[in-house]
This record gives sequence, C-alpha cells and structure tokens, in this order.
Amino acid sequence: MVTIEEKLAFLRAKKEQGKLGGGEKRIAAQHEKGKLTARERIQRLLDDGSFEEFDALRHGAKPGAPVGDGVVTGYGTVNGRKVFVFAQDFTVAGGSLGKIVGEKICKVMDMAMKVGAPVIALNDSGGANIPEGVLSLNGYGEIFKRNTLASGVVPQISAVYGPCAGGAVYSPALTDFVFMTDTNSYMFLTGPKVVKAVTHEDVTVDQLGGATVHMTKSGVAHFAHKTEDDSINAIKELLSYLPSNNMEDPPLVECNDPYDRAEEALNHIVPLNMNKGYDVRDLVKMIFDNGDFLEVQPLYATNMVIGFARLNGRSVGVVANQPNVLAGCLDINSSSKAARFVRFCDSFNIPLITFVDTPGFLPGTGQEYGGVIRHGAKMLYAYSEATVPKITVVTRKSTGGAYLAMASKNLRTDLNYAWPTAMIAVMGAKGAVEILMKKELDAAEDKAKFLAEQEEIYNETVANPYIAAQHGYIDDIFEPKMTRPRLIKALEMLITKSDDLPAKKHGNIPL
Repeated sequence: MVTIEEKLAFLRAKKEQGKLGGGEKRIAAQHEKGKLTARERIQRLLDDGSFEEFDALRHGAKPGAPVGDGVVTGYGTVNGRKVFVFAQDFTVAGGSLGKIVGEKICKVMDMAMKVGAPVIALNDSGGANIPEGVLSLNGYGEIFKRNTLASGVVPQISAVYGPCAGGAVYSPALTDFVFMTDTNSYMFLTGPKVVKAVTHEDVTVDQLGGATVHMTKSGVAHFAHKTEDDSINAIKELLSYLPSNNMEDPPLVECNDPYDRAEEALNHIVPLNMNKGYDVRDLVKMIFDNGDFLEVQPLYATNMVIGFARLNGRSVGVVANQPNVLAGCLDINSSSKAARFVRFCDSFNIPLITFVDTPGFLPGTGQEYGGVIRHGAKMLYAYSEATVPKITVVTRKSTGGAYLAMASKNLRTDLNYAWPTAMIAVMGAKGAVEILMKKELDAAEDKAKFLAEQEEIYNETVANPYIAAQHGYIDDIFEPKMTRPRLIKALEMLITKSDDLPAKKHGNIPL
C-alpha cells in the first residue's frame, strides 16, 4: 500500500517539475538573453507570498509533456489589491499557444471578470503551436473574445517581454495598455522573411516591430522601459491610478500637497507671443499632487499629452495640447490618441481634466487624404459620450473645430475655465483679418503694419475669453496660479455627478 508520505512526495515532485518549466538548460538560455522566466516575472509583479496558481498540473497527453505546459496562470495582489495574471513560459515550446495554454489563459480571464479584478498578461511566445493547427487558432479566438468582453469591465494590461507575432499580437492590441522593453521585445503580424518575400524590403526584427517602432510610429505600445524590472515597477504604478473594475472608483490616496497651493510660476508660463511654444508638461506638474504625472504614449503623437495624475489624492486623466510640437495642432494621430484615452478614463470612472492651447487642426493633403475628419470626430464622440466629471481649462489658443473637440461646453463638459491669456475664436487673428479686411489690407501702404494692428484689435475685441464667458461657454476666468485649488474644489463638487446616455446597444464611433 502507498503511504501518505509517498503520495505527498509525489505531489511535491510534480509541483517542483512544473516550476522548472522547460528545464534548467532552457532557463539558463532565457537568462543569457537578459530575460526573466515566467515565474520570475510573476514573483516580481505580485506581493511576496500572494501568488495562488491555477492549473499547475495540467499538461499534454504525450509522454514527457511538461507539467503546466507553456503558461503560468493565477492570482495574487499588487500593493494589497487583487489582480489576475498569466505569464507565457518561453522555456516550454517557445511559449507557443495550443489547446491547453489557451484554456488556462481563458480560465484566468473568466475568473477576473467574475470577481472584478484587473488582468495582467506577460507575453513571451513564439506564436501558435503549429502541430495543433486549428486548436491553436481556436485558443486565440477564445482569448480575443474575452479581451473584448472584458473591455471596459476590468482593466487589462499587456506586457511584451519577448516575441509576439502573427495572430498573437491581437490580444495585447485589444487590451488597455501595452508595455514593452527596449530589447528582446517585438510585435508584428508578419516577420522579416515574409516582408522580404512579398515587398522585397530588408528589415530587422527591431526595425519591424521593436519597442521604438511601436512607441514612436505605430502607437501600439503605451510604455517602454530599459529592463523588465523597470517595466514591472511601472505596471504597479499604473495600477495605483486605476480602480479594480468599472463599478468602483479609483483608489483615494493620502495627499500631503496643500489643496490650496497657489503656484505663482503659472502666471508667467504661457508666452503672450502666440507663436512661442512652451512645454505643457511643466504646467501639468505644477498643478497636480507633488508634481507626479504618469505620461501615457510619451513618444507618439507628441503634439498631444495624455496621462494620469492626482488632485488632492483623487486619480484623474489629463489631456493637453503640446504647444512645443506643431504648435499644439490636432491631427490624425493625436486625435486617436486622445480619444482612446478619454474612453478608457470614462470606462473606469476616472475624471478628465483638459488643458487647451491649439490653433486648430493641422492642414494639408496628407491629413485630409488620411481621414483627419474621421479621426477628429473620434474626439468629439469620446468627449460627448463620457459621463465622468469633465473640467476644461483654456490656457491660450482655442480656435475652430479644435475648440469644440477639446472638451468644449457643447460636449457636455461640466466646467469650462479660462486663463486671461486665452484666445477663443473661429480662427486665428491673421487668417480672420486676411478674410474680413481683404480690401483694406490690399490698399494698405504698409501691409505688415496694418496686419499687425488689425490682428491686435481682433484679439482684443473678438477672440478674448470674456466674450465666451459673457455667453456662458466659459464658467469663469481666473489667475493661472489659482488653477490647482480651483480644480480641486470643482472636482470635489462634481464627484457625485450622475449623467446618462440614451438607451442603445452601443454607438457607432467613427473608427
């Protein structure tokens, strides 16, 4: 008869076998590439001793099949808050996804939806398990379906710490945020060999789908870091701003930054010269708690700045034009960047603070042919749809369609403020004068002097913010240095806001 000690020994041996994944040699190879193993990543992400594993003993039917197969799944806590996690194990068949791996991932995603906690995916996989054929494709399809159903219900974060190619890229793309590392991390639909065969382009893995590409060109990635440890720490920071699900509010943290702090430097940060730029991030850091600002997609569509901050301990989403880049113009990429961020914040009860300094939409055939109308409409849609507290501050230029797109009063924004430096009009002074006073301009002896004089008159009499305030489109104009206390008071007033949308299955956002 088998004793209890023997049974326990067998169980322990099985568990230890699973912890080794593909074995010592493959673990060593993983480390030689500068990569952590799946279990090491989970260990660094979760609080010590909090990880509870699912399906640790699942494996294929073939003799010698690795225990646990190619993914580690389970739940634990990050800074005391519950999260669900799955980490693909590259040491087992390159982390390829087959029937068992797909089912393990789906189980953890289903559980996250049931209990209302974030899902964190740590991706490191060579793609589909080719011998399993349609079973592998079915696994991806089931994951994509769950990504979609979980969207707007629980936060979904993907980290890509190795290869992520072919159909595998669509799961990260369906999640809310994508993290990458500067080395070893890449995403693409078709690899360099296929590209070479079809388009005759010679391109490396990094040039095709590395972190730099997705941070600067495609916009697929939201964050990139030098090491996996840096990336994992950044995931923890991001989670600190987010609620666990769409039925909760974001965490309220203790704030030691005075709520009534007046920042004198804000009175002088915006140049009176409309053609002179400034870094809007400096403005943002002066206003929010302790100067902390977690910028999202910092290298993509840099004429728009988005990210998370806190006001008196409350999480907020920040959207701001960047006058240092393209004068803060809106364009195709910046519109899509802002619109998706606005929709995320609205999904998870995160109030929106918008800072406006834009001369309008970027002109040109490239923009028009690329569908800037459609992409600009995404911002109008996103802001109009959002029911969270919305506060807008016009710091300087706000003209034309861009005035409307940047959370104007017409888009159900709750409070719209302006600084005395604000200029709100249908178009900029130069263009307006050239249209309205064309005859006088043509007849003027000194055209440059006449134009300058008339521009000044236009700005003072037509574009000044007091006209918008007179009509109720601006709720108040105040000294820039008082922005922090005014925003905090406004947010506290709005925190119990309730707003509804018309009954419908869902809208049809212009994609």
